[in-house]
Amino acid sequence: MKIITAEEFAKKWNDQTAIDINEVALDETVLEIIRTVREKKDAALYAYTEQFDGATLDDLLVSKEEFSEAEKIAAPELVTALKEAAENIRNYHLEQKEKSWMISQGKGILLGQKVTPIERVGAYIPGGKAAYPSTVLMTIIPAQIAGVEEIAITTPPDKDGKVNPYVLLAAKLIGVEMIYKVGGAQAIAALAYGTETIKRVDKIVGPGNAYVARAKKWVYGTVGIDMIAGPSEICVIADAQANPRYVAADLLSQAEHDESASAICVTTSKEQAVAIQKQVAEQTEKLERKEIIQASIETNGKIIIAKDLTEAANVSNKIAPEHLELMVQHPMELLPKIKHAGAIFLGNYSPEPLGDYFAGPNHTLPTSGTARFASGLGVYDFVTRSTIISYPQEAFVAASEPIKTLATVEGLTAHANSIQVRKDEL
Repeated sequence: MKIITAEEFAKKWNDQTAIDINEVALDETVLEIIRTVREKKDAALYAYTEQFDGATLDDLLVSKEEFSEAEKIAAPELVTALKEAAENIRNYHLEQKEKSWMISQGKGILLGQKVTPIERVGAYIPGGKAAYPSTVLMTIIPAQIAGVEEIAITTPPDKDGKVNPYVLLAAKLIGVEMIYKVGGAQAIAALAYGTETIKRVDKIVGPGNAYVARAKKWVYGTVGIDMIAGPSEICVIADAQANPRYVAADLLSQAEHDESASAICVTTSKEQAVAIQKQVAEQTEKLERKEIIQASIETNGKIIIAKDLTEAANVSNKIAPEHLELMVQHPMELLPKIKHAGAIFLGNYSPEPLGDYFAGPNHTLPTSGTARFASGLGVYDFVTRSTIISYPQEAFVAASEPIKTLATVEGLTAHANSIQVRKDEL
């Protein structure tokens, strides 16, 4: 894991241009998949599932028998863990629930906001390198709290045409049984435009690979999306007193996600940097996903030495990481200096996996620096807000001349006429 100074980091950060990916080729592939799904519908989904997942399906929808099989093989401790996590997630997100409201401005004027649940939502649950029952809980529970009536899940099957049983178990525990065996860009296209089997949705949420992310970008406008998620990220700010074993373990917890994942530590101590570097190397050798971790660390891992915690916070704010850990003696004192992060973890015993699985806040978070302007998934992502305006006649008359003046200045005389025809009748 490379050790660099904050100055070196700043120079590299300012010099960087674009992500090293052939975006044109990616777009061409994704757009072709979207076009094919729109034209051939279910037939395209069956074909792409065989091509990309190696599975020949008889039905796109997960059967009741498959749910029953998943329940039979589930260990009691897993069921308990999922139930406890679901309760924590539900309790946290209940605090985000919005209400419709109405206020009086006097003279009979009423202004307000009507909060309405989105009618139908599609949740994409990744497969591939790992199974994510936790993502089922994180994407579905906020939608349920918001009042979404119809929720569909798409997720890629294995080569035997089966969906991961733990994904099925998590979905069943929270009352969702509409699960389709479709992954990749083709799943996003099916949710956005509909097929014979999959009904189109109003919004698509959930993380995925580069093809899924790109597909979400292209269907946005036809449907809503939560965000365009990139590879997982963690930044740990560690002072000289931080435990290097803890810091290294938390960096590796994100590096194991994907070869493109990013694990960065910012520390105020050169000795600490060396100790963390040593721990990263030692712990990596003992981990099952060693090859993925090594690729991630080699490409995107770094330890940055800052002169003090203020500079460390500034470095983190430039990165705007998905996950930020403040592994310092007084994290609450450093917290006000943090401007941009998807989720912030305070102290030695609030590691990132606590947020991934159990604490309650959502683990679907902005990546690739988008925490500068975006937030994690929440109940507010599953509602629309309609403004309400009610003016009685007297208040309308009082406002008519200013409205006509503004409309005339903008050259919108039909707007002014809309006001005048009412005045003419009074």
